[in-house]
Amino acid sequence: MRPSEPRLAPLQPEAWSDEQKEILAPMSQGKGLGRGVINVFATMVRHPKLFKRWAVFASHVMFKSTLDARTREILILRIAHLCRSDYEWGQHVSLGRDAGLTMEEIERIRQGAEAPGWAQEDGDLLRAVDELHGDSCLSDETWSRLAGRYGEEEMLDIIFTVGNYNLLAMALNSCGVPLDEDYETY
Repeated sequence: MRPSEPRLAPLQPEAWSDEQKEILAPMSQGKGLGRGVINVFATMVRHPKLFKRWAVFASHVMFKSTLDARTREILILRIAHLCRSDYEWGQHVSLGRDAGLTMEEIERIRQGAEAPGWAQEDGDLLRAVDELHGDSCLSDETWSRLAGRYGEEEMLDIIFTVGNYNLLAMALNSCGVPLDEDYETY
């Protein structure tokens, strides 16, 4: 059961240490997602060393991955749904729309690969997320289908995108990070 109240509330700017201010400065200046210091960052900065190291990896997934934005957002939205992460879902609905997903597609992501209307390629991505979440492994069939379209680096980016957002959902859900204003709930 998820906490009804934040267990680790986002730190308010007046509580930031000099180190935390330095870490959050790029976001405060509109870099990254261009959304300022959102609650996930204001919470994770409570552990500056962890935040710094995780941010490098998360930056790869969001900005330097070999995957196009639409593919990335399909993966993230599906794992957010499976992990019942209100925060991830709320943040990534708008990012998914920015990446070209329609609201109908975003809603269908909740239903999974078997929902009517998916192209085979999108269904394979959704199936991959389900398998990684459920079995921590892609089946031979799913691997083969994806590997027919994606190279080695893309295959690794698929796996690590799902893994990053699965891990992040655990932290967000456990800490009870509240959704930022103006974002849709689960």
